[in-house]
Amino acid sequence: MSFLGISSYYRQHLKDFAILAKSLYRICDQQTVFENTQERIKAYEKIGKALTEAPLILMPDWNIPFKLYIDACGDGLGAALHQVQIIDNKPTEGPVC
Repeated sequence: MSFLGISSYYRQHLKDFAILAKSLYRICDQQTVFENTQERIKAYEKIGKALTEAPLILMPDWNIPFKLYIDACGDGLGAALHQVQIIDNKPTEGPVC
C-alpha cells in the first residue's frame, strides 16, 4: 500500500498511471487474496521505472498557446496540459505545472 500511496502522489506526471496501477489496486481490497502475478510484478516495475525517470515539467508561459491532450478507455481516463516552449534554442513540448 505504501508504494501505491507514494506513486499515486506523482500520478499526474506518470503516463497511463491508472491503467498501470489497476492490478495493484485490486489487491488492496480486503476480500482479495494476495497473489503475486506476472501482471502485478510488471506493473510494479513499470511504475517504479517511471518514478525514476525525470520528466520535463514546464512553468506555464501565459503568452503562448496551450495544448490539451485527453485520453479515455474502459480502464481509466486522463488529461495533460502541454506547451511548446523554446529551451536551449529548440522547440520543446512538455507538460506544464
